[in-house]
Amino acid sequence: MARSKKTMDGNTAAAHVSYAYTDVAAIYPITPSSVMAELADKWAASGKTNIFGNKVQVTEMQSEAGAAGSVHGSLAAGALTTTFTASQGLLLMIPNMYKIAGELLPGVINVSARALASHALSIFGDHSDVYACRQTGFAMLCSGNPQEVMDLGAVAHLSAIKGRVPFVHFFDGFRTSHEIQKIEVWDYDQLAKLADFDAIESFREHALNPNHPVTRGTAQNPDIFFQAREAANKFYDALPAVVEDYMNKVNAEIGTDYKLFNYYGAADAEHVIVAMGSVCDTIEETIDYLNANGGKYGLVKVRLYRPFSKCHLINAIPATAKTITVLDRTKEPGSIGEPLYLDVAAAVRGTQFENVELLGGRYGLGSKDTTPAQIIAVYRNAEANGKHTFTLGIEDDVTNLSLEVKENPDTTPAGNMSCMFWGLGSDGTVGANKNSIKIIGDHTDLYAQGYFAYDSKKSGGVTISHLRFGKSPIKSTYYINKADFVACHNPSYVDKYDMTAVLKKGGKTTGTIVKKIVQWVLNIILTLLLILTVSGVIIGVTFYNYIEEYLIDPDYDIEYLETSLNQTTKIYYTDKNGNDIELEDQRIYGSENRSWVSYDKMPRILIDAFVSIEDERFWSHSGVDWKRTFGAVMEFVGGNDSYGGSTITQQLIRNITKEDDTTIQRKVTEIFR
Repeated sequence: MARSKKTMDGNTAAAHVSYAYTDVAAIYPITPSSVMAELADKWAASGKTNIFGNKVQVTEMQSEAGAAGSVHGSLAAGALTTTFTASQGLLLMIPNMYKIAGELLPGVINVSARALASHALSIFGDHSDVYACRQTGFAMLCSGNPQEVMDLGAVAHLSAIKGRVPFVHFFDGFRTSHEIQKIEVWDYDQLAKLADFDAIESFREHALNPNHPVTRGTAQNPDIFFQAREAANKFYDALPAVVEDYMNKVNAEIGTDYKLFNYYGAADAEHVIVAMGSVCDTIEETIDYLNANGGKYGLVKVRLYRPFSKCHLINAIPATAKTITVLDRTKEPGSIGEPLYLDVAAAVRGTQFENVELLGGRYGLGSKDTTPAQIIAVYRNAEANGKHTFTLGIEDDVTNLSLEVKENPDTTPAGNMSCMFWGLGSDGTVGANKNSIKIIGDHTDLYAQGYFAYDSKKSGGVTISHLRFGKSPIKSTYYINKADFVACHNPSYVDKYDMTAVLKKGGKTTGTIVKKIVQWVLNIILTLLLILTVSGVIIGVTFYNYIEEYLIDPDYDIEYLETSLNQTTKIYYTDKNGNDIELEDQRIYGSENRSWVSYDKMPRILIDAFVSIEDERFWSHSGVDWKRTFGAVMEFVGGNDSYGGSTITQQLIRNITKEDDTTIQRKVTEIFR
């Protein structure tokens, strides 16, 4: 049956399925699982109902230990109960997990697997927390991406109800819990159709009830404790078949091929990796690339980790395998191998793979990125019969266990776009890109993936949004290291980080675009300056020739100046009524009562007085006041009849020439004379 598609992260997918099968959710938030609890609380508050037609009762406790106690009590009372947690929160639940499993209560804990604090705290993902619970009696089912979280979340709940064994449904913290993908979403009618309501009714009938009292939680002595503990064996022996049956039902419903151990790769593969979690998608992408180039490589994906079904694992490994490499996302100091490695080593003993070379490696602790280049290094190590115990993704210069990466090809499908956006925590870059990838996923036919890398400071730290979209399925569960586009939203990063190092040939950056725009603008400015310069030279030369030819008159000399002094000068004063009154008896007629005096014979005080009255900037403008002249020209162009701008020198020339017409030509002639 076709399902609707929606773009969401792994946490949302887990919460969607769990809400359907849950009566009670006891919660306490812890990164990176908090979103699941928040969504359950939000949906309950808004009146959303489960497959039973009821709102989920959501209760927040004082700690994860309190939440686990509530889960235990609620299950004992006959309510299907769920919680969500990670890391130290999961460890606080361990005492109650033993009790829940021991009493065969069908609870489900959704875990966004996260590192445990050891030498330092880490809020990021690995499998340390779930491995620490493998002895509690909880079944463990692993999902590798948001789509698997949606699909296998249903298998976890259904198997817990049918098999009477509680489940930890886990997936990688941040890498899966916070990775946004376009996935197919269960309809609650479909989930209801898959549920075994007879098993649900039987569970509720066996709940603590005063109408049919039973004894539970006793203290047992050595005479019976061991026997009673072994009595649960048949439930665990039967559980792989129960899980497989529900996987087959899911496969029939939605067209998938889920198995307890899924094989991917060449049918005649010689080198096989065994792993679980989000790294499996990266390994699949790498296998596609290598096998397309003649390789014979494969992957066994572990889905049901507990109970560990030996026969299903052996059936999944191709008979041609020469090496088996087991990858664990944890470190167990002092052990001869990590947990999954030891399980596989025990499983192959006494089988046709007993003499196959078995290698083990650690990867991805604290969300350390695991890339196709590193997976290639794992296969090359197997081919060379190299290190039997190794680390991946780091440079171990202490115990020299790390594998050297020598090949780094582009393994992403052709046509898929990879974009990186650098931002500052809380500047809106991450939020905007979450919206962008959801728009692409929900409103186009393209596959879409969004992952957002930021440090534990979150606000104020460096953020990098990794967006991928295209027509091919996206299996790239690692940071983009070959980008088609890189954007920077914080200018200070330009000098701190080599953001363009990951660009593919022909890739683009916002910096490149800005650079091109700036270069384009500069080219325009330089072109305009060149045009103006050339035009200015041409106009200047033409203007100079015009002045030389038509405006400059060399005939005005000192003798002409002397004869031009034959004029009458009148002297006025202003009376008390403001009228100008001429002193007629003080008139100066021609040369009758005036005489020529050379400038150097004039008293300095007379020169200063005349300059002060007529032209106070006389000493600084060398005959032409360019500022006032330009202002006068603008006045003339603007139609003002008061132009001004003449200096003493220009006024003297005008008196000599008797030219007093109001034109720019006369002003230019006056200046150059």
